[in-house]
Amino acid sequence: ARIKSKGKDAMLASIPRPEKKPMCLKIGYFSGDFNLHPVTCLIIKMLELHDRSAFEIHAFSFGPDNHDTMHARLIDGVDVFHDVREIPDKDIAELARSKGIDIAIDLTGYTQNGRWGILAYRPAPIQISYLGYPGTMGAEFIDYIIADDILIPDGNEQFYSEKIVYMPHCYQVSDNSRTLPQKDITRTTLGLPETGFIFCCFNTNYKITHHEFNIWMRLLDKVEDSVLWLLQSNKWSEKNLKRRAMDRGIDPARLIFAQSCEYSEYLVRLTIADLYLDTFTFNAGAIANDALWCGLPVLTRQGQGYVARMASSLLTAIDLPELITTNEDDYEIRALELASNSEKLDSIKARMTFNKNKTPLFDTERFTKNIESAYTQIYAKYFAGENPESIHVNEYKTH
Repeated sequence: ARIKSKGKDAMLASIPRPEKKPMCLKIGYFSGDFNLHPVTCLIIKMLELHDRSAFEIHAFSFGPDNHDTMHARLIDGVDVFHDVREIPDKDIAELARSKGIDIAIDLTGYTQNGRWGILAYRPAPIQISYLGYPGTMGAEFIDYIIADDILIPDGNEQFYSEKIVYMPHCYQVSDNSRTLPQKDITRTTLGLPETGFIFCCFNTNYKITHHEFNIWMRLLDKVEDSVLWLLQSNKWSEKNLKRRAMDRGIDPARLIFAQSCEYSEYLVRLTIADLYLDTFTFNAGAIANDALWCGLPVLTRQGQGYVARMASSLLTAIDLPELITTNEDDYEIRALELASNSEKLDSIKARMTFNKNKTPLFDTERFTKNIESAYTQIYAKYFAGENPESIHVNEYKTH
């Protein structure tokens, strides 16, 4: 990351600190994915909920306009929408400066549609990395990263160039207004057997390593008539995974690959599976959020780094710690237990349903107030002339 950002440090004059604290902070969200993309699907409701008496919300969009409903909803959900697809990085930064953006939130980082060069020109006096890029950017022009104390535990701060904004519960925002469409989708229409346990993992195939795959094959061997439902990222990964299954004595027909589909159908698919098996090195992120929203238990193995702890953060925020394991043996034992004991699995699903509206994970209103508290705390430090420092965000109190 440091090599990636080398030579892109701030090349515009520094922004002078205002003499008077603004009554309304101008927040600029920068993304190449303001369409039907996982990050936008998570963040959209928060953008709509921001307190307009204290914050003015700008969106700087440098990605494609796919003319989808999410893109249209985002335009309606912010105060000012800037379509900057055809504008050079430096000019976008100057535009943001001219609008008086106080805090810039980068939602893309080094991902496919990222234009981190914009942030290198310092479009705002405070710059934060959030959600889109799961890790440190290693860039001097990014002041903070939004996380939580599960995602970045004590001792791991040293691996981040940014200062850490520790959210009170979970780093990941949710859209609690999403609905499950009424679609006539069944096991049969999805190419699944009418009976038998369905293990599921819709993580991109490159996240699958031999560590979890070997466990999955042993589970298929032990759980009669079970299948493993995977995403078909490409034809080569499907071919390779089926060959690996055969090498381990498993009929490759028991690996069923789902094609890409519309977002609404994807959500319905999640209601049909029985247990979501997370990958180890790189967890499910937005998909884990969707699965839990749809009532599908997610079993994870907590690792050391950011991307290996994402699902643990979500499961903690919905108060389902029994779905968090810390080693491969426990992961396999727990998966087999849940696949073999329908009462235990049903009990967890019942708790998920109860916790959905009682715990922080899907409380978008609460999260929005907390992140606004973070913005206010961070800006107060800046206005006082203090250098960026890691903060633990004060929980918003309703009374």
